Amino acid sequence: MLAEAMSRALEHDAGSTGESRILRLEVPAGDLDPLRWLGAQAVRPRSFWEGREDGIAVAAVGAADVVESDGPADDASLRDRLALLRSRVAGARYYGGLRFDPGAHPGEEWGQFGGYRFVLPRFELCRRGDETVLACNLILPRDADKAREVLEEVEGLSLPGDVPGHGDSLPIPVSRADKPDLEGWRENVGSALAAFAAGGMDKVVLARRVEFGFEEEIDAVVLMHNLRAATPDCFHFLVEPEEGAAFVGASPERLFRREGREISSEAVAGTRPRGASAAGDAELRDELLGSAKDQAEHSFVRISIRKSLGALCGDLEVEDKASEMKLARGRHLVSRIRGTLGESVTDAEVLAALHPTPAVGGYPKDRALEEIRALEPFDRGWYAGPVGWFGSGDAEFAVGIRSGLVRGGTLALYSGAGIVVGSTPEGEWAEIEQKISDFTKVFGLDPEEHDTGS
Repeated sequence: MLAEAMSRALEHDAGSTGESRILRLEVPAGDLDPLRWLGAQAVRPRSFWEGREDGIAVAAVGAADVVESDGPADDASLRDRLALLRSRVAGARYYGGLRFDPGAHPGEEWGQFGGYRFVLPRFELCRRGDETVLACNLILPRDADKAREVLEEVEGLSLPGDVPGHGDSLPIPVSRADKPDLEGWRENVGSALAAFAAGGMDKVVLARRVEFGFEEEIDAVVLMHNLRAATPDCFHFLVEPEEGAAFVGASPERLFRREGREISSEAVAGTRPRGASAAGDAELRDELLGSAKDQAEHSFVRISIRKSLGALCGDLEVEDKASEMKLARGRHLVSRIRGTLGESVTDAEVLAALHPTPAVGGYPKDRALEEIRALEPFDRGWYAGPVGWFGSGDAEFAVGIRSGLVRGGTLALYSGAGIVVGSTPEGEWAEIEQKISDFTKVFGLDPEEHDTGS
């Protein structure tokens, strides 16, 4: 059915010299599961996106169009390359993300991702509530000039069949390497605390990279199946630009969502685990809400987002009191922000203004980035960068935290902790162990086994 619709559209535009436009075709897809469908496809790139609240899950393969660069995502380049979306094609989205720090030297393991990369998928399996559709995006008249090649792409799609999914086992790690190790972490936190005492910086988010080794390759789609089931109320994403490297995550944190001119964001900082009992859980909640240290850490994020969006919005509403964001295995302080963007403000400008928030960088932003570059012994790559999508009338980006890079038989997990006056190396180490537990538990590991760096 989809192949027939594509054939008619390509034949209609054969020989046309008109202005480039997107044509989106959709057909019903029955009860196909997006992730199982994705696991059956051999075509790259592959991606998966699921919003935190909207009930929409999208698995995508192939590329109708790619917007990418090794440099920073400046407004002009994204604006010009995404001009096709001005035609307001319902449902058409460019999915992708950006490096955390385009000014840092890129590590070899992140080479396939670039400074930023956004893909208009060739094919998508979209589940919207009870409806599932198979979609194709065409760039006309360009794709009409290679109609045979495009039609071969749809013929190459596979039905799921006996494809691994949720509940399928993942291998057990055989090695673990922490970078930095506990001694190096103590030195980094000590350096940050000394910088606070010297003045010029109030908060810095320092990260760790924990790499697990396996005796067999990790299937990123199976990992996403299991991670998704373990992390409700999160954004779920998988970005696999080429075979052999996939960025996978379950982020609780929205960077921004735009619907027309209306925009929403949130300040998220301050962390506690969930309790083993109702009484213990309530005690940890009250401890977080009453913590002067966590409230101070949170306030830097709220102040920064208020300032960044205030310069772009005609009006802005910011919650002045943090509330609890409750997750399956943890909780955070959250303050929600809503506003109306100026008529000429673009999504790329919003990204440039907001990222990195003090929730993943620090405060002030530039000074914190200098400290991160000086102290962290690895490249963050896309970890803690914006991950999401642009549409014609809307956009949504999560902060790429609670995430990992799958490369063959290795999984590198990245997580950070906000360092402020009063932080201790041991306390922040334990916080990161709790944060990576979403991943480690789907592999059957107990994070407490490594809470002292052993």
